[in-house]
Amino acid sequence: MECPVRKCSSRFGARGLTAIALVVAGLCGTGCSFNLSSLTPGSDKDEPKTTALAPPPPANAGKTNPQDAQIHAARAQALAQSGKPDDALLAFSQALDLDPHSAQTFYQRGLLYQSEKKYEFAIADFTSANGLTPQQADPLLGRAQCYLALGKNQEAAADLDEASQVAPGNAQVWLTRGATYEKLGDRARAADSYSRAVALRPKDNAARSGLARTGGRAG
Repeated sequence: MECPVRKCSSRFGARGLTAIALVVAGLCGTGCSFNLSSLTPGSDKDEPKTTALAPPPPANAGKTNPQDAQIHAARAQALAQSGKPDDALLAFSQALDLDPHSAQTFYQRGLLYQSEKKYEFAIADFTSANGLTPQQADPLLGRAQCYLALGKNQEAAADLDEASQVAPGNAQVWLTRGATYEKLGDRARAADSYSRAVALRPKDNAARSGLARTGGRAG
């Protein structure tokens, strides 16, 4: 088999090969990648195709540590109580990175978002808490209150209906449900809710006032 270099030298001559080498060197000097093997016949068939590398996973990916997560969550609560919400949110996020299955941490962070009027973030956290521990009234109540703040009364009513079934002894759920149905113009459900709230909290002025407005009677 004839040597490719000799074939090229016989076709282009020594000067031609020198010129080709200079062109290749010039291309490489401009920062372009140039594969010399592509000059040989059939090389683009044999050369494997390159693919973009995926970014490396986070350092703690797949590593949960519930004990350290509780430490961060406790620190977050202390920061929130001391009036440092931004630092508290960071600590809550660190806790959830270490234990993404902590419904309590999602709920606590949701309360902080709610107090900061970041209702969409709060709703997301209350939803996560509810998904991890269904049949709990607190996340449903928190999410309903956020929906009310955003004017989404129907969504709030749906959450409060569920919460009242889960925790029929929770006066705050009935009180909030009464206010929600009053906004929706459903006086019968509002009066029934206020009545149940008064039965649980006889001295609650908000419940008694709501009951009077909707024409209900104390149970």
